Amino acid sequence: MIGSLVGRLLVATPLLEDPNFARTVLLVCSHHTGGAFGLALNRPRAEAVAQRLPEWSATAATPPVLFAGGPVQPEVVMALGRHRGLFEAEWWSPVTSHVALIDLRHGPGCLDGSVQPMRLFAGYAGWGGGQLEAEIAQQAWFVVDSDVEDPFTADPETLWHDVLARQRGRRTGGLAIYANAPTNHRLN
Repeated sequence: MIGSLVGRLLVATPLLEDPNFARTVLLVCSHHTGGAFGLALNRPRAEAVAQRLPEWSATAATPPVLFAGGPVQPEVVMALGRHRGLFEAEWWSPVTSHVALIDLRHGPGCLDGSVQPMRLFAGYAGWGGGQLEAEIAQQAWFVVDSDVEDPFTADPETLWHDVLARQRGRRTGGLAIYANAPTNHRLN
């Protein structure tokens, strides 16, 4: 198994044509020998947070809509939030030093203004043991570092391009060149 990918981004390569994941950017929230799960950061839906979870609408990042976190269990809503520093709470499961999964069962009162913004996701992406590693080996995903702003971008439609465009230099293998790849690579 490759090292833990928790907190890193999976960026769909131009070769990944599955409509669930084409041009998707996922934040890996859990990764171990038994599998992995992540949330798609650039799939806004037309459904407003206020429509489905009105009590959470005041904390929702712009755009204040639910995002399609992935094709698994779309009826389940998950949330990511940002905090200014490390802390421990029963409703907070760290993904990076400033971003964590938030347990919505505790209600918005638990946040006490300490977490802003939040992004809410319907569903998630999941992989069984070894499945994600196989997809990476088959060049379906680029694995890159995340930025604290990625999950909360106000412009999710450009996130795939933006994440790839910032991947310059030897350390990232010059992935920036893919930022301008045509939508249909077969037409190239």
